[in-house]
Amino acid sequence: MAASLQIILRKKPNKTGECPLAIRITKYRRSTYKYIGLRIRKEFWDDNKKRVKKTHPDSKKLNKFIKARIREAKKGMVALQTKDKDASVHYMKKEIYRAKRKLSFFEFAQEHLDEAELAGKHGRFIAESAYTTYILKFSKTKGLTFNDIDERFLKRFKIYLRKKHSLKEVSVMNVLVYIRLLYNKAIREGIVKRKHYPFGAGKVKIKFPESEKIGLTREEILTIEGLTDLTELEIHARNVWLYCFYFAGIRVSDALRTRWSDIRDGRLYYRMSKNSKLLSLKIPEKVYPVLDYYKREQRDANDYIFPEMKGVDLTDSKKVYNRLRNGNSKLNIRLKSIAEKAKIDKKITMHIARHSFGNIAGDNIHPLMLQKLYRHSDLKTTINYQSSFIHKEADDALDKVINF
Repeated sequence: MAASLQIILRKKPNKTGECPLAIRITKYRRSTYKYIGLRIRKEFWDDNKKRVKKTHPDSKKLNKFIKARIREAKKGMVALQTKDKDASVHYMKKEIYRAKRKLSFFEFAQEHLDEAELAGKHGRFIAESAYTTYILKFSKTKGLTFNDIDERFLKRFKIYLRKKHSLKEVSVMNVLVYIRLLYNKAIREGIVKRKHYPFGAGKVKIKFPESEKIGLTREEILTIEGLTDLTELEIHARNVWLYCFYFAGIRVSDALRTRWSDIRDGRLYYRMSKNSKLLSLKIPEKVYPVLDYYKREQRDANDYIFPEMKGVDLTDSKKVYNRLRNGNSKLNIRLKSIAEKAKIDKKITMHIARHSFGNIAGDNIHPLMLQKLYRHSDLKTTINYQSSFIHKEADDALDKVINF
């Protein structure tokens, strides 16, 4: 009995309501599944035609990607059944996807980038596309294999990134993390053997330098709150920045997505875009004047509070990403002029609202409560984050030694 292949949408959705697409391999009424790295909502899937509906903004790209994955799988299955007609579905799955062994690093990287773009991870796609370009310029060949990426290659590559592209240490480490990600993925898919892995103990280590987190002080925030000589665009930027600060450093992407319907019973209810966690925070008194400023522009309960996201097609993830990115960029430009008017010599950006909350919180609030306010999954993340803003014990210890 010949085996069959079919693309299907699995029924179990993730927290955002998207279901994974998988290739189902069936033989003798037994099936196994190979996920292809894509997720979509059920309403965008045509189960009869086994394709993404035209109502999805990226339907052409998605269907092209799906066809390519089915074509690759069928090619591998035909070759395998010619050699072994009695192969089980699990053996077939293993052997079909082992055929990727001949992929070069850049061919494999392109598959990874395609999956990221089609999954709507546009920020990741842009960053990792740039990393791939760095690697290509350094290697000077599209035929680069994973075996070629050894310890010597990576050490020379680090020097190249610093000298040729003037990348700082954090950026260099980010490129290495990307290579390590692809290497681990390639090992799992049988493209390269683990014995060639160039990272880890005794090999190339990825160590990020400690970053300095600078937040504003109470006095600096009070100065910004009291500025009166601001343009309308600057007032808007200040409003969004203060909104983020008042809500314990809520990320700007989440702030700009806030709708009037998220404000109810004296609380803010929202789902984090980073990890889809559903959260609720009390609305501080200082937030109400900010909300009142935009109340006159409210069209209905489902309308956005801030103007950046109004009118965007939410089914087009790329447009949503671009709107948020451009909105953040424009707000940061206005914050620069606000800092000048407030005579603050620190660089103020939307992300500094989060650092400022941490700076003022210091060691006055228990880490468990800060973990809840920051929406961190792990307490260690909170402790490491807050360590940049806790100085009292060290300062007191210093005073005890030198004040004699």
